[in-house]
Amino acid sequence: MLRSRHTVPLLILTIVIGAGSVAVALLIDWLPEQASEQAERVDTLLWFVIWVSLALFTIVMAVLLYAAWRFRTDEDDDSDGPPTHGNTQLEIVWTIVPAILLAVVAVWAYLVLSDNEAVASSEDQIVVDVTAEQFAWTFSYPEAGVASGDLRVPEGKQVVLKMRSKDVIHDFYVVEWKVKQDVVPGITTRLIIDPNRTGTYQVVCAELCGVGHGVMRARAIVMPQAEYDSWLQSARAEIAARQDAPAPAPAPDAGAPGGGATTTGEQP
Repeated sequence: MLRSRHTVPLLILTIVIGAGSVAVALLIDWLPEQASEQAERVDTLLWFVIWVSLALFTIVMAVLLYAAWRFRTDEDDDSDGPPTHGNTQLEIVWTIVPAILLAVVAVWAYLVLSDNEAVASSEDQIVVDVTAEQFAWTFSYPEAGVASGDLRVPEGKQVVLKMRSKDVIHDFYVVEWKVKQDVVPGITTRLIIDPNRTGTYQVVCAELCGVGHGVMRARAIVMPQAEYDSWLQSARAEIAARQDAPAPAPAPDAGAPGGGATTTGEQP
């Protein structure tokens, strides 16, 4: 009788709180769109953690609210409650279950990290040198001899970013790619991206790097392979045209013979 008296209200509270938690999780668009293979893996793990957390939150809040209501006392009652011995079986359960969940998350996170950092063959990747400085990004394509203030990459091909900093620690981050990496002075750090959705995304610095940190922005433009090849060809042609252009003639020196203004009239 005692068990049934507590079970029904606890079950009702659990259903109400659980339904509200599920509604909040599903009806609000919490996460930005996925624009890389890494993002899909990260979001899958993240949603697992969210659902487990919501389940634990529902159970804890149902018990807490029911206990606060069911075992409340009068305002004038200052007496101690009856002594209650712990439930050994329950303590074992709530120790083993979190330990198992932590182990699952740790192993899963390791697998996601390993997959995210797996390197494709050289034919299926491009290498971009990234230079960070207060407060700008520069992206260089060593094989093509092209540099740009925007990161332009082809869809469906792995991108390897080799990153260096000229001054302080920065952090390369594109929200839709769901991965980021510190850019540290004196060493070269690496970030691997497999973009799978065309579009223009924002590159931000995710490490406080000075007074201009908030404006350290660039664009990450993911385009079809044909469009990327066309852009690369145009950039090469523009660089070649600048290199082949004749140097401008120096301005005449006013003090040199024939370099001053022409005068008319008699000479003294």
